[in-house]
Amino acid sequence: MAGLPLSFVEPMLLLGLVSLPVLWWLLRVMPPRPRRIEFPPTRLLFDITPREETPARTPWWLTLLRLAAAALVILAAAGPIWNPQTGIAASKSPLVILLDDGWSAASSWDAHIKAADELIANAESDRRGVALVPLSEPARDITLTPAGTARVALRQLAPKPYSIDRVDTLATLGRFLKTTGDCDIAWLSDGVDTGRGIEFAEGLGKVIEGRSLTIFEGGTPPAQALVAAENAAAKMTVRVLRTDGGIASGTVRALDAKSSPIGEAHYSFTPQERETEASFDLPVELRNDIARLEIAGERSAGAVQLLDKRWRRRAIGVVSGSSMDTSQPLLASTFYLSRALQPFADVRLGDRGAPQQVIGQFLDQRLPMIVMADVGTLSPEVRDRLNAWVEQGGVLVRFAGPRLAQADDDLVPVKLRRGGRTLGGSLTWEKPQHMASFAADGPFTGLSVPKDVTVSRQVLAEPDAVLATKSWASLEDGTPLVTGEHRGKGVISLFHVGADMRWSDLPMSGTFVEMLRRLVDMSGYTSKPGPGVATDPKAETVAPLRTLDGFGAFGPPPSSAKPISADYHDRATADHPPGLYGPADGPVAINTLASSDRIAPLDTSSLNARRASYTNAEPRDLRGIMLSAALALFLIDAIVVAMLGAGLAAVLRRRAAPVVLAFAFMLVAMAPSATRAESGDDFAIKATSQTRLAYVVTGNADVDSIVKAGMSGLTLFLAQRTALEAGDPVGVDPAHDELAFFPLIYWPIVPGAPKPPQDAINKIDAYMKQGGTVVFDTRDAIEASPDDNSASQTPGMQTLRELLSTLDVPELEPVPRDHVLTKTFYLLRDFPGRFNSGQTWVEALPREDDEEAAAQRPARGGDGVSPIIITSNDLAGAWAIRTDGQPMLPLTPGEPRQREFAFRAGVNIVMYTLTGNYKADQVHAPALIERLGQ
Repeated sequence: MAGLPLSFVEPMLLLGLVSLPVLWWLLRVMPPRPRRIEFPPTRLLFDITPREETPARTPWWLTLLRLAAAALVILAAAGPIWNPQTGIAASKSPLVILLDDGWSAASSWDAHIKAADELIANAESDRRGVALVPLSEPARDITLTPAGTARVALRQLAPKPYSIDRVDTLATLGRFLKTTGDCDIAWLSDGVDTGRGIEFAEGLGKVIEGRSLTIFEGGTPPAQALVAAENAAAKMTVRVLRTDGGIASGTVRALDAKSSPIGEAHYSFTPQERETEASFDLPVELRNDIARLEIAGERSAGAVQLLDKRWRRRAIGVVSGSSMDTSQPLLASTFYLSRALQPFADVRLGDRGAPQQVIGQFLDQRLPMIVMADVGTLSPEVRDRLNAWVEQGGVLVRFAGPRLAQADDDLVPVKLRRGGRTLGGSLTWEKPQHMASFAADGPFTGLSVPKDVTVSRQVLAEPDAVLATKSWASLEDGTPLVTGEHRGKGVISLFHVGADMRWSDLPMSGTFVEMLRRLVDMSGYTSKPGPGVATDPKAETVAPLRTLDGFGAFGPPPSSAKPISADYHDRATADHPPGLYGPADGPVAINTLASSDRIAPLDTSSLNARRASYTNAEPRDLRGIMLSAALALFLIDAIVVAMLGAGLAAVLRRRAAPVVLAFAFMLVAMAPSATRAESGDDFAIKATSQTRLAYVVTGNADVDSIVKAGMSGLTLFLAQRTALEAGDPVGVDPAHDELAFFPLIYWPIVPGAPKPPQDAINKIDAYMKQGGTVVFDTRDAIEASPDDNSASQTPGMQTLRELLSTLDVPELEPVPRDHVLTKTFYLLRDFPGRFNSGQTWVEALPREDDEEAAAQRPARGGDGVSPIIITSNDLAGAWAIRTDGQPMLPLTPGEPRQREFAFRAGVNIVMYTLTGNYKADQVHAPALIERLGQ
């Protein structure tokens, strides 16, 4: 149409508008309004008189409404198309097109090309020359070419996968404009400032020198980008950037190396935000498989984050053999290890179950690294699995402790001496040792040696010819602090001190964190590589493997791509486009934007230019709008006719239809009937309803009856002498029953009895690690001869040794005279039963270095209750009482009050397991009494 950018697909259909006067004549009348007449049946013939009626006239505005609807239908049938004109005014001057072709233009590249093609088409119709200037190529010569040649060159352009610097093009553009003279300039901008945008706008204003400038901006979705991907402890996060406004939400997809989807994360922006965060709450195994993050629906290299092994977060299993990890978790080795490993690894604590069970679970999970703190004896099955795991590439890190010092284990890099070496005590001339050096060829090379770390106890390695080659860190006296060796594809390392503060203050130092970081790096890269890993300035270079194009798709590297150093961490450039570099099995990823890069809207307010939008260059079909408007007018007409004809009033006068029956949904919270397994639940209810002592059912009827009577007698004695009113004792089977309900379990040893299954041993081990106490009674002290070693040769002791062979037992010692066990309720010197010649053994306590403090302390307590007590005095036999109240078994040698002291020994053991080492705090009693006296 003349003067309007409007055209029609079928212009002949516009002849239908000629019929509008005929429609006016047909629509200007309407039927008469109905008249309501009320009459009785008998007066029907009198009230009805025939008369002639004429139709009423239709209001003019209603007729106009109908004509407008008909006109819209005719116009829609003709196919109206809105063809907006470009922002360039008609001219005879040459046309210069500045084209943003960085990664930020890729998402709206089609709109850029279409706008440029329209400009070239108009220039071709006006027979003007065209100069096409991609702003990513500052060294490219600018020349005027025919419009057809410019169109061919336009089709050959593609967005670059890196950020462009527009300022570099100003010098070449200025030289061209000086030689060309007057011309029209069109800048097809992407609206994104990745740096120096204001400087380019000011420079462009000086270069054009008053020439006509049209800037195309807006009308397309704003560019978005991804930066700063981080594989944190609980989730993987990535920052999503945008310029301003536009899309307020979206989805980031995670893909593996084969482009298979792993997960999706949603994100959203507030109206004022320019960046937000998307997070993937996935297991660490799945997060480690992520090789590519991309914004769904965004076609640009900036919307892609490539991840390599540096972003992988290793899952590290930590298991401890010490019961202190349960009783005092803030002083435990697992506390120091987890705090040191959490910044760069996913720590999995094996604090539930026996160490051997936990190790088996870690091996089933295929963890790349396992840390064992003071884990002593291992079953042959677990030891074989660990050896095979290390041979296949696993990293095993072990820490010393009392259990490891007493064990014979080949899962260490060097042969160890039994026992330990104590430094700085009152009974030794040696002082605590300081760290001296790290091996030049070990993993800790380059770390500074801390001067404030001291070692007061360590396990020693047997000297041999290869000890020096396996020493990674040494003390001042030359003894190794850390040793290690390669086995197959894996590594075994041993810290000759504990992972807590009892043997050394190394766990409190920053060097401890860096040493663990280096060991984690040996099992693979972490999200934040530590020093010494891929940071060597002489690192080798790696060639490009696959690179991204401007749309974020992989392709072969261009001929201009150059190799990079293996520790490259910068953003992509023209020489180093984004993509993967190096070998296919371990490439290095380069991304379009660095972690610290941000994007902003491009400010062109300083330029005196005309503004045009990319949306103006797109023809628009108006048929849908016109048909919708016609339909709306017809609906208005129908409503008006109904009102004028009293149709609505008639409807309103009718009685409302019966209301549809409502469906009442009543949600009754019916508690399901408790369908519990009778045996399991009844046992749990019985065990937890009241504090109860437990004993192991051996299967020997005579032994079980005596033990049951003995535990019942002890329970009665506790009720008579103490405030504890325990329930009847419970017999348990370690292989099937839950043991955690009981503070104390008495286990009578039957000579020659078969060894319990390994599952039962593991349950006992877990019970002891979680604070329970097991009293093993061989009941054969009378069979031992006066020889010191004869007690270990009795049949009962031999059976016990076989039972404990696969149980992680701590270092034991006879009950010292100052042990808390001797003072928990009664003051005792020994713990007699039916016999009084046997010794009672408990977990060895840390040595007191200060003799004066030890002398003033009335009771010596460990960090928790001893998980194991071993005796041979047949305690239950002395406690056994018949139904008539008389003792069931005689005593040997039958000293006066022996049975009374046997009961007192039982009371002390029960109180010890229930109250722990609180008696050790009697050292404060004099101060409290003194204050009360004041």
